[in-house]
Amino acid sequence: MPHAPLLSSPYTSVTLKTLVDLAQPASGLSCHHQRIKARQSGGYISRFKGRGMEFDETRLYQRGDDIRSIDWRVTARTGKTHTKIFREERERPVFISVDLRETMHFASRGVFKSVMAAKLAALLAWAAHHRGDRCGGQLFFDTHCLELKPQNGKQAVLHFLHLLATATHSNPLPEKNNADTHTLESVLSRLLAHAKPSSLLYLISDFRGLTPHAQIQLSKLAAHCEVVLLCIYDSLEANLPRAGHYPFTQNAQYITISNAQRAQFDTYQQHFLQKQQQLQTLAKQRGMIFIPISTHMDPLTCLKM
Repeated sequence: MPHAPLLSSPYTSVTLKTLVDLAQPASGLSCHHQRIKARQSGGYISRFKGRGMEFDETRLYQRGDDIRSIDWRVTARTGKTHTKIFREERERPVFISVDLRETMHFASRGVFKSVMAAKLAALLAWAAHHRGDRCGGQLFFDTHCLELKPQNGKQAVLHFLHLLATATHSNPLPEKNNADTHTLESVLSRLLAHAKPSSLLYLISDFRGLTPHAQIQLSKLAAHCEVVLLCIYDSLEANLPRAGHYPFTQNAQYITISNAQRAQFDTYQQHFLQKQQQLQTLAKQRGMIFIPISTHMDPLTCLKM
């Protein structure tokens, strides 16, 4: 007897309401990591040199002002000495990159990788909003990529969540600047261009296609941003089952896979474990955070670890 297709299941897709309801649980997330050392006005100490200040206004020069802050253009135009006033940056850009390629629409236990990724991204976005940080993101697919500039406010988070919910239903989002993004390498190259230095960058993916060049791109990102790698995997990838026949479904299609050819399955499992080890080693070498997350785990608990 044929099975009914899995339509609108909470295991295979996520609704906007589900992501919005994560706002309250996210309020308890600190999301402080290795290099985030203390909480000041914006919650962080920058590892980059500089004032950490943004231009606010220009006013008449007063005795005691730093002469290096003199606004020479305004001074020349008005004939009176003016100085620039700076204000301390009170938030940090948070950039959340989410993998929504075909390989993410899979699970043998728990929820699809794409559903787990969406929930993790929502929790991180709400946590950033609660801290007063600017939040932006990137959604990448097999054919294209979409970036959202970090912005303040609840509306920015809701827009991000709406795109996430739409994408988990395998409903392609409109392409912007058709970039033919087919590989993890090209996605990371775009991140280098879009993620502002000193950003807190979360990359949520199963990291399929982690080539040596992609590892170089990750290293470049780690040199300028605080990078957290959330590696989503399914338990079937880590521990392949014993010999037998196993049914799988894709939309309304059903197939049965036999692992009688044990050598091929062992090779696959070994490749998966090697990739995990490479990513973990790279993260340790470059000062990134590496968090492996299975599809049957609780996303909130994973972020509190």
